[in-house]
Amino acid sequence: MTYNAIPHDVVDDVLLVDDHSDDNTLEIARNLAIRHVVHDLNKGYGANQKTCYSEALRSPADIIIMLHPDYQYDPRLVTAMASMVSSGIYDFVLGSRILGAGALAGGMPLYKYLANRVLTEFQNLMMGTRLTEFHTGYRAYSRKLLETLSLKENSDDFVFDNQMLAQAIAHGFRLGEISCPTRYFAGASSIDIRNSIRYGIGVIATSLHFRLWRWGLAKPGLFAGAGTGRQT
Repeated sequence: MTYNAIPHDVVDDVLLVDDHSDDNTLEIARNLAIRHVVHDLNKGYGANQKTCYSEALRSPADIIIMLHPDYQYDPRLVTAMASMVSSGIYDFVLGSRILGAGALAGGMPLYKYLANRVLTEFQNLMMGTRLTEFHTGYRAYSRKLLETLSLKENSDDFVFDNQMLAQAIAHGFRLGEISCPTRYFAGASSIDIRNSIRYGIGVIATSLHFRLWRWGLAKPGLFAGAGTGRQT
């Protein structure tokens, strides 16, 4: 369903990285003739993305879009997100589930919605931003951004997404958002309570590391190459 909804008149190439899953993802990818890479063992959500981006950069792609294959995010927005990057106005575009009425209407559990809002506001305060959501998995990047960020410094776990966003802010890349309806249903992926708590702790730690770096009190490898961080 996800693959069929992708606007193939705009997308030049589709790449799937299978993190040694135990379902039939790989079989479906082969049947659809999707270019794919398979991990020989389960390495984690962040490690999966590291492979995705390194492989994408082997191609001549100017714009790379991460789209989860579980049909939770609407693939039809790929066109708009790619346009926002290709215009030269933004380097990084987020498909926000919070902008508009998409999250709760799409079935996001209330506790996840509230946690999303609290963590996002905390991060806006720590990083000096005004984003509506830091935690979406639907993202578009310019090639320059992916070539600049020190992605190998990031976690192999779920907090990878958040660290990547913090890195982009530290480097001064231009961030944009687009309203993205979302769907929560039985087949859609979702992390459990335990991993959600670990993710929340990781988000707070990332924000604090950013603030200490900004004040010039720490030099975490996460922000390597992003200047001194000190603001006057």
